[in-house]
Parts: sequence; C-alpha cells; structure tokens
Amino acid sequence: MHPPLLRVRAAAPAGGDRRGAEGTGEADSGVVGEGGRVSLTQVAPWLADSQWPTVPIRLVARLGSGHTPSRSNPEYWRDCTIPWITLADVWQLRSNQVDFITETKEKISKLGEANSAAVRHPAGTVILSRTASVGFSAIMGRDMATSQDFATWTCGPRLDPRFLLHALRAMAPDLKRIAAGSTHKTIYMPDVEQLRVPLPSLDVQQRIADFLDTETARFDQVHELRKQQMNMVDEGAISRAYAAVRGEFVDGPRKDSKLSWIGTVPASWRVAAVSHHFEVELGKMLNEERAKGQHLRPYLRVANVQWDHVDVEELAQMNFPPHERRRYRLREGDVLVCEGGSWPGRAAVWDSQGLEMYYQKALHRIRPRGTDLPRWLYYCLLVAERLRVFAVQGNASTMTHLTREQLRPQRFPFPDPATQRKLVEKLDAAAQTDREVKDLLQHQLDVLAERRQALITAAVTGRLDVTTARGVEAP
Repeated sequence: MHPPLLRVRAAAPAGGDRRGAEGTGEADSGVVGEGGRVSLTQVAPWLADSQWPTVPIRLVARLGSGHTPSRSNPEYWRDCTIPWITLADVWQLRSNQVDFITETKEKISKLGEANSAAVRHPAGTVILSRTASVGFSAIMGRDMATSQDFATWTCGPRLDPRFLLHALRAMAPDLKRIAAGSTHKTIYMPDVEQLRVPLPSLDVQQRIADFLDTETARFDQVHELRKQQMNMVDEGAISRAYAAVRGEFVDGPRKDSKLSWIGTVPASWRVAAVSHHFEVELGKMLNEERAKGQHLRPYLRVANVQWDHVDVEELAQMNFPPHERRRYRLREGDVLVCEGGSWPGRAAVWDSQGLEMYYQKALHRIRPRGTDLPRWLYYCLLVAERLRVFAVQGNASTMTHLTREQLRPQRFPFPDPATQRKLVEKLDAAAQTDREVKDLLQHQLDVLAERRQALITAAVTGRLDVTTARGVEAP
C-alpha cells in the first residue's frame, strides 16, 4: 500500500494574521544562522502557510535544558541511577522512527544531580538535540535528565507532546540548515526560545498526532524493507567474493590452504603473504609544518578511501618536495588500505583520473611486484575484513589499527594471473549491477524521506485534512 497522495489547501494570503495563540501579537522572531539573524519564515518557511496561529513553544510548554555534573568529582559518578540523555544516545533518534526514549548510555547520581544544574524532567517531556548532531527529537518515556546538548519542553495543557514532536521533526531540516558554527553546529538557547509551533485545539492536535503516528509507521515499514534489500545486495556481494577467493567453482583437485577462514583451494593455486607479491608502504605523516610550504600537493586521507571507491571531492594538501614525490605519489592500480581511522582494513584501488595524488600515513599503499592483479588482492582484503580476520588475529573485539607489520604477512590464495583476471571480471560485472540496484533503492529511500517530511509538514500546519486523510482545496 502506498502513502496517500496529498492535495493541500492553498496557502494563506500574505500578511494574514500570524499572532501567537496567547494574543501576544509577537512578530516572528529571528534565529541566528551563519549569516546573522534571520526571520522565522526563513528558518521554517512552511510555517507561513499554517492554517492556525503559531505561538512560541515556550508560551505553551516549559522550556528547559540539562547539564553535566563535574567529571572531576568521582563521588558524583557513583551509584548512578538517573537516566541521562547525551549525544551518545542520538543514534537512537537518527532514523526518526523512535518516538519515545527510555534507555541511555550513561546515568547520573542523585548527588551529581543535586550539585549541578542537571534537572530531572518528567515523562512526556519532548527533547531536541541542539549541538553537534542538531535537530533530532523524541519524547522521554520516563523521568530523565539530559546534558546541556539538548533543549527540553514539558508541555502544558494546551500542547500535546506528540504533536510537538511531529512539529519539531518537520523543522529538523531547517534547524540543521541554520545552526551556527563551522565545526560544531549549535542552536543557542536564546534562539531556541524563539521557535514557534502551530497551535490548533488540543483535540485537533491529538487527531493529527494519531494520524501521523499511523502514516509515518507505514513509511517506516517500506523504508525498512528497502534497507533490508540493500543489505541483501551487500551480503550477496560478499558471498560471491568469498566463493571466488577460494576458487569454489574452479574444477580439479583441491588442497588445504592452511587458512581457517578459507578452507580448501584449487591445488594449483599459490597461498602466499601479501609482501611476497606486493610492496606495502605507509604514507607521509602529517604535522602542522607539513600543512604549508612551497610544494603543496593534494593527498588522500582515511575519509577519502571508501569500499571500492576513492572520494576526491574534498582533498587536503600537504608539502611534498620534489625528492619525496617518487615515494609518495600514487600510481594507477595502487591498492589503498586504511591503517586506522573509522574502518581499519577498508580498501579501494586507485584510478588516477589524470590526477597527481599523494597519501598520508594513515593509509597503506600496496603495489604489485609482478603480474598479480591489484583488484584480486582487493577482493581478498574485502572478504578477510568482512570475516573479521584481521580483528581476530589482533585478538581485539574492536580493531583500531591494521599495522604494516600485520598486513605484510597476511596470506591469501593467488591463482595464475589469467585466472585472476577471469574471476575479477566476473566480480566487477556483478559489482556494477549491484551499484545500479543500490542506486535505485537509495533513490526510493530518498523519495520516501521527502514524502514523509511533506506529510508531516502538511499535517501540522493544517494543510492536510486528517479527518479524510487527503488534502482539500480551498473554497
């Protein structure tokens, strides 16, 4: 079943009455963005189309925030029993599919609460992340405290918490857009005070919340199905690569590879260390001095190296004098492997695209000594990483580095170059088909997200008649 198509009411005429529901007649107050103070309609332009008056949220809900008890006093962090929402909990809210939050990564103690500005808010309080990860919201499922990274609203009798939650989620893209700060985005509390919400009667708010709870759940079900399909594509790719790396469909006798994660391989295949067939070198270490100079050149970081893709959209520069260029300049076909960072072992093959490019020390550069194919090694690395071979050998549940000393002796199966080429061509063709399928699925996810957002915006502003679950034309 597809979400309903919407026909919306015509926008209210410009200059119509937009006074607050309390009769204050307050003008739309500004919010600080990077370009300075802007009007509310620039923050959330769709609020200008509200069929109901808008009111500052603080007039119909008690505005609050939170605090962090002093970390330097160990007594404040003993016997911690009070759930404490921090940015470490935002992962629960990123999908916008979790309406109520009840569990937190950290808790604080009653002593810490008493000796800080931390406040325990009652169940039903609505939260909004306002620093770093800006614009994520939920409702407290029980009495909880928050860090200073959140704004909170405890609704009065004229505002339904679920309606406010949906209204904040309608604002989320606008809040992210206008958050101040180049490194850590922030919406400051004086600006939070100016945020407004449409205010129909309470029974209308509750009908809208009921409607949106049901309809967004339908969107979320389709979203989850598409994500599952994307995961199935990834799982199929790993299965194909694993079968190829162990020569599963190669005819003839087999032998023990001596690798527990591979098992047997064709008897004619070599099983050898990476360093036997490839050079393994780390890049140049970055420091403040090397970030300037007369010989600045672009270089790749861990963030640039994704699985089977090198992102060259955002490149930093480092000083590479002429005598260093031979050592650190990349060549077509070099395999790049993340030594550390967010995903040790992640790999891609460099396609020069005509670019002069270098690399930093957080990356391994692997270059063939002979005729073995870089892309064959890429698929070996892919399978080994996904099977957690490196992590198991490192005896760690979470591996933070894949060092040169660990990578060079890694043993992989190597058929003759002609067989490598044949298997790689099949894997590459299948990978291209997978990319096309995932692009289509991602497009569908993007459309779902847009329609979900449009539905929420139309409902909370009264441009969608939820009693008939369809838009209505203005008379």
